[in-house]
Amino acid sequence: MSSPRPSLGARPRLRVVAAPNDTTESASTLFALRDIDVRYGRVPALSGVTLAIHAGERVALIGANGSGKSTLLRVLHGLVAHAAGAFVSQVPRQAQAMLFQRPHMLRMSVRNNVALALWLHGVPWREAQHEALAALGRVGLAGVAGRNARTLSGGQQQRTALARAWALKPAVLLLDEPTASLDPTAKREVEALIADAAHGRTLVFASHNLGQVKRLASRVIYLEHGRVLADLPVHDFFNGPLPEEARQFVKGELA
Repeated sequence: MSSPRPSLGARPRLRVVAAPNDTTESASTLFALRDIDVRYGRVPALSGVTLAIHAGERVALIGANGSGKSTLLRVLHGLVAHAAGAFVSQVPRQAQAMLFQRPHMLRMSVRNNVALALWLHGVPWREAQHEALAALGRVGLAGVAGRNARTLSGGQQQRTALARAWALKPAVLLLDEPTASLDPTAKREVEALIADAAHGRTLVFASHNLGQVKRLASRVIYLEHGRVLADLPVHDFFNGPLPEEARQFVKGELA
């Protein structure tokens, strides 16, 4: 589904409470953003965002609904244009994969939903079918490979989407609330698969589940109203001083 194209607009003057991590570009820098603004019509979605993401990091994006998490992920994946600022990506589009909170399943078999993604990346169909089945086996869905993907449960569809991304062997995984709409059992299953898939890859994910953030992330970025207010290693975020808004969010006092 395409996102509304942001329009140009004056950048609001906003104060960054907590300085972001080192944004100096290096050989390990995959994404570099400087003073990025994104607007949907007159509504600012991101305002003056400056940060860098490096190879091998596991970055959690947290904040209330509407804070800019999803928009930031879409900027990284090239789905949303920025109205101001500079964005540099060292990651080819075919080397990254994005999972959405509600993955789209095509009206075809589970196996073909995965195989089609491989075929679109240049893998011959017969080979794509074989690799798709192997990927489904990794997420425990080989037994339902022939079923219509739209008949699967929410957890099974998310696992299918993860298999689809996994099969592409991406260097970067971008996940937008991948377990938010799942029941507790499915949450645990999908989270374990994400942890496995993140080995040897760069992971950037949005989540409201702070326990999940502690388990999966090495770094936490807190956003509010499109601004980065805190950007810290995960231990420092949960154990050190924070901007007041971030502190209230962590304590559950900020919806």
